[in-house]
Amino acid sequence: MIEPVSSENLHEVLPLIRQYQAFYGVTEITDARNAAFFAQFGVSNPAGCQFAYRSSGKVVGFATVYLTFNSTIAAKVAVMNDLFTLADCRGQGVGRQLIERCREYAAECGAARLQWVTAPDNEPAQRLYDALDTNQREWKFYTCPVATQI
Repeated sequence: MIEPVSSENLHEVLPLIRQYQAFYGVTEITDARNAAFFAQFGVSNPAGCQFAYRSSGKVVGFATVYLTFNSTIAAKVAVMNDLFTLADCRGQGVGRQLIERCREYAAECGAARLQWVTAPDNEPAQRLYDALDTNQREWKFYTCPVATQI
């Protein structure tokens, strides 16, 4: 069962967010900062929504979608920024169903497409994405701290 994350169930998603961040090498993980950050999203929030996948009463996966715009296609787009499934639940369709729910949410919000990136070494995720009706493009992804001058 997929449900929106809210103040009622965010505490169940926080341990998964912690694992997700650890997977991507985040060194300063705090539940308080995560709770404050992720509490802002919801189905009626114009910034985006987070979804949780529940199996046998336990949250085993989540996805976060941010709504933004893309100048090259001059349209609103939905960015699936996060997708995570507990290791013992992978290969059971959880990620695929979360992606489908994110796609539906994007359509409900009037987005032209759902898009995402993943780490080059995240081969399990790539196998899932390659099995879907998706288009893959190669881009170099840059980040720059905002406190630094360019």
